[in-house]
Amino acid sequence: MRAVDLSTHPGHLARRLQQAHHLLWNTTVSEEITSPQFAVLNALTAEPGLDQRTVGERVGLDRSTVAEVVARLVRRGLLDKIRAPQDGRRSLLRLTDEGVRTHTRLARRTAGMNQLFLGPLSADERTVLLDLMRRVAESAENLRVPDGSGR
Repeated sequence: MRAVDLSTHPGHLARRLQQAHHLLWNTTVSEEITSPQFAVLNALTAEPGLDQRTVGERVGLDRSTVAEVVARLVRRGLLDKIRAPQDGRRSLLRLTDEGVRTHTRLARRTAGMNQLFLGPLSADERTVLLDLMRRVAESAENLRVPDGSGR
């Protein structure tokens, strides 16, 4: 039996890209705030007052992951949870003043990191790559089981 050429396997390449992204994130953006945590801060910058479930949907995180991310951001003083006036079972999320400052600082750094990450590509290639990645990610999200378990 011959070895498989992993350079033709999208999962292998996605894992390698994720490793490169993780390394760049930690060295150029933040060692304290993770990329998913930044995504939550970013979603709430765009739409303050979302509930936790909706934030998870906006950034592509399952229920248990978004719950942990939100809990960490609340503990760090970057988010506030406020009971929804119409439904006391739901909490609405808002960035604290420190959360706004953190988002602003990290947003600038992510722009620089993205330039490094996509540096080998021309502007047109970047556009094509991001479009293709979005299409594959959106298609893959449709394969999830509704309970969010991924099984």
